[in-house]
Amino acid sequence: MRFDFFAQTDVGLKREINQDSILVDPEINLFVVADGMGGHKGGEVASGIAIETVREVFLKGLNSNSLLPQQLVEQAYKEASRRIHHVSTVESPDLMGMGTTMVLLWAHRGKIFIGNVGDSRAYLIRGENLMWQVTEDHSLINEQVRAGVLTEEEAPKVIGRNVITRSVGFERDVRVDIFQRDFRPDEKFLLCSDGLSSLVSAERIAKIANNPSPEQVVIDCIEEAKKEGGDDNISVICLSPQGL
Repeated sequence: MRFDFFAQTDVGLKREINQDSILVDPEINLFVVADGMGGHKGGEVASGIAIETVREVFLKGLNSNSLLPQQLVEQAYKEASRRIHHVSTVESPDLMGMGTTMVLLWAHRGKIFIGNVGDSRAYLIRGENLMWQVTEDHSLINEQVRAGVLTEEEAPKVIGRNVITRSVGFERDVRVDIFQRDFRPDEKFLLCSDGLSSLVSAERIAKIANNPSPEQVVIDCIEEAKKEGGDDNISVICLSPQGL
């Protein structure tokens, strides 16, 4: 399995620093978007620790071949959470409370594995304008929608819609959602932080993702988020199987 891909992270129009971090490692087909939180500096530190840890855990795990694929994904999240929490509670108490969302895609032996904590997202795209959100947001607003307190139409208008109910590093341990599916040569994937998904509708993202060029998809997604205000950092990775 090989992908054509493009990845970019942008500070947006309202933030002074970029607290998002991205990881692209085509040698092992590993792609990650992390959106940090926790004060002026904490989010940047948390997301950076997260992606560094993920890459380290994957390289070590693949070399030792001692874990099943889903176990390797879970270990990467748990080790990242442990390290971030240790830094914020022991090494740098001024960063107390920092954490990060993290969405991960790993292609391995004919399978696609997607891990998720928080409200960064993974979308699956097939054909023209056909797109599904693979991940589920761990956010207060999504819990209210699921409980029937709010409708999906009301959700974008609610104050505090970005409150996260699960993150990597805020607590020492973390529960990660893991999705698995067979690799299909006619499916593309898009990973993004909520700097895109909170401002640009899924319908609009699907239309943008129709473009066969992963680079153009990413560039257009970021520009669209900026047109809608660019309130947050914006990170996007688009992956298309080679030959699609």
